[in-house]
Amino acid sequence: MTDAGWQAPVCDAELDTSGLNCPLPLLKAKLELNRLPSGAVLKVTATDAGSQRDFRAFASLAGHTLLHEESEDGVYRYWLRKA
Repeated sequence: MTDAGWQAPVCDAELDTSGLNCPLPLLKAKLELNRLPSGAVLKVTATDAGSQRDFRAFASLAGHTLLHEESEDGVYRYWLRKA
């Protein structure tokens, strides 16, 4: 999902999980979110195609907001706002 008019918010933290397979991208993102204050934005970069399903479900279940996700040439990026 890519929206040409979308402007990425300023990120409070970035996490590159490229090369890691499920469930590591999500676990590392969860740990990073735990150290951030409420309302902070985390940008995650992943290469695991399964991360799309994982991040959508995680955000919904944990109460975080998946602000945006994009995919390009096997690289997946997610912007999560911590609840």
